[in-house]
Amino acid sequence: MESNRNPIRLLLHLPVPWVFVLVYLIGLGVERAWPVHVVERVPYVDVAGGVILGIGAAIAGLGLVTFWKAKTTTVPGETSAQMVTWGPYRFTRNPMYVGLTIAYLGEALLLRQLWPVVFLPLVIAYVHWIVIPLEESKLQEAFGEQYDQYRARVSRWV
Repeated sequence: MESNRNPIRLLLHLPVPWVFVLVYLIGLGVERAWPVHVVERVPYVDVAGGVILGIGAAIAGLGLVTFWKAKTTTVPGETSAQMVTWGPYRFTRNPMYVGLTIAYLGEALLLRQLWPVVFLPLVIAYVHWIVIPLEESKLQEAFGEQYDQYRARVSRWV
């Protein structure tokens, strides 16, 4: 019961993409209060940001579509119907999180905002130390040795 009162654990009830969005919005609020104009002086940063945003969205989207095709859950803490090791999951165990991180950075560059990038490590830390371990424990329970072999072969991020 104690762990349910932990505010970090309460975030698990919020879909991970929304954690990215909420933290970005916090960064946006700080950007509005204390603007940093360093990024505004860099030429073509918005164009690069658009490309990076597109790449990140494509990676995350491909990861999501792969899960849909496998008819398995995307909810942290729920037991997967099957272990997905094809598509982008051949290169990273977490392509949706990798893609969301890249897209987040691309959005910040596109909009020439620095503060959201400053807050991004908080999201990455949450995903890395709270969400992924929960998911990995469920995969370990469900798939045992098969998951151990996959984990030894494919890295968590990239």
